[in-house]
Amino acid sequence: MVSLYDYTGGPDKEGRGSKVNAYAQLKNQTMKIRKLDFGDYREVHLYSEEFLDEYFKVEKIFNQ
Repeated sequence: MVSLYDYTGGPDKEGRGSKVNAYAQLKNQTMKIRKLDFGDYREVHLYSEEFLDEYFKVEKIFNQ
């Protein structure tokens, strides 16, 4: 399980986090939560790499 930050290699500057989370809920994707104590962030969602691969393929299709 990996966070969006770890998967992309940086912070979410494009607002993808809420979209990834919505897609995960739509797909009934298993998620985990990692607790944080970092700035404004208190927790981060973790997804399988396969799911994130799929999300970014779908995102690319809709952004063409």
